Amino acid sequence: MKRYLILILCVLLFNSCGKFLEEFSQDLAYAESCADLDEILIGNGYMEQPEGFAKASIYGNGYYPYIHVMDDDVIMTVFKKDGVTDLINEMVPYKNFYDWSDQLTINPKTDEEWEDKDWEKMYSHIAYLNVIIAHVKKFSHDSVETRNRVEGEARFLRGAYYYLLTNLYANPYVKESASSDMGVPLNLTEDIVDEYYKRNSMEECYRVIVEDLKVAADKLKGVTQPTIYRVNELAARILLSRVYLYMGEWQLALDECQKALALEGVELMDLKSFQGREKERYVLDNKNPEIVFTQGYSATNTFYDQMSYFCICTFGGSEDLISLYNRFEEQQIKDLRLDAFFEVIGDEQYKMSKVGEKVYDCFVIRSAELYLNKAEAEAMLDKAEAIQTIKTLLNNRFEGGIPDIDGLSGKDLVSFIRDERRRELCFEAHRWFDLRRYAVSPKYPEKKSIRHTAYDIKGKLEGDYVLKPYGEDPAWVLPIPGYEIVYNQGNLVDNPQRVERELE
Repeated sequence: MKRYLILILCVLLFNSCGKFLEEFSQDLAYAESCADLDEILIGNGYMEQPEGFAKASIYGNGYYPYIHVMDDDVIMTVFKKDGVTDLINEMVPYKNFYDWSDQLTINPKTDEEWEDKDWEKMYSHIAYLNVIIAHVKKFSHDSVETRNRVEGEARFLRGAYYYLLTNLYANPYVKESASSDMGVPLNLTEDIVDEYYKRNSMEECYRVIVEDLKVAADKLKGVTQPTIYRVNELAARILLSRVYLYMGEWQLALDECQKALALEGVELMDLKSFQGREKERYVLDNKNPEIVFTQGYSATNTFYDQMSYFCICTFGGSEDLISLYNRFEEQQIKDLRLDAFFEVIGDEQYKMSKVGEKVYDCFVIRSAELYLNKAEAEAMLDKAEAIQTIKTLLNNRFEGGIPDIDGLSGKDLVSFIRDERRRELCFEAHRWFDLRRYAVSPKYPEKKSIRHTAYDIKGKLEGDYVLKPYGEDPAWVLPIPGYEIVYNQGNLVDNPQRVERELE
């Protein structure tokens, strides 16, 4: 048997793509088979996965936990006993993201600076995946099925990481300007290239994302995975349909949804029979048949651990979000998600209580999204089938009937589907990205400002911070990490500088 010597870039990249050239440490991994590549895939391709009920933090544990506190679904609430002088330490770093600050990586309490690790970690995963993709075809002694599965998983993950990087650190996709709009740097080879990295165009980034997900779906055909922590064809097609929605490619999105619906594993949980938290059941737990794939950490649970007798500092459901669940009370029907997703604490404060054990809110794909993606694509194509598609989901979410939507069409139907997406997928790392893409949608564009109550680091209510609509405020995009800008000596262009935000 021929032995292939694979140089694993063991995050030779002390810091991400720009430092692919800096060999801070190297591991020589002798891969003799796809089984060896599989170990690399599990250990370094997939997101770090905690044991049990571990939670994310801003300082490196987990992945982009701040995404849950920047949008319009969240509100910060502080209750303090007399004499308490500080917010709880763990919540302070989220404040800058919640306030859309121009000093994101400065702890507002200690003035200490910390590094954004998400860029580094995702490019580290990509480096390992590039090695796997480059070498998997060489193991001809392994079955075609095994080689296809390994490549399919690697392609999905690489496409997913570029999807995340592009939507965190670049503007949303606009077809007319995609060839000139800046995306993120692309590295698609395991080779060490002696050059500084520049940002590729959005067109190039999305071409890679789409191609990787298409190849993944093809390579994963017929693969049955042992757990929800290994990706399958269904997950690849659902994510690909989401990406096509981001691109405004409605027909392509619909095509992927139809292919996905033909696969095994598409199930919806009927909330009318949901046992609930008293039975230690959560909507996002590994017993929910809707969960297709998940990886990473959970962040929203962290928000509600920061409580004591002296101080309660939480991020909960905003009044705007909660009102969506109560919208149909006059029709004598009940949206069961309000009770399934939230617990009421204090004075009508809605604590997110959606995530159970071993399902992760930073990256989860479930069947409910498939119906939402399909309905959105159909509505954008003016297809009447959109109503029946969304009704399939509604029938599993309401008690006493479902909202009367038979008369909706055009923009009104799209607005309902967008609201339904918000109700269903809140705090699952969708809303921030959705708000951005709606603002540039080629059909029925929708821009909005966001208002967050503002507290100082002592927990004193100061007023409100307002994020202006997309296009009027640079804070809709995260800055490129400073260490990357410095290392690449100006070749890697940063996003526009955020402005110091004034209280209202």
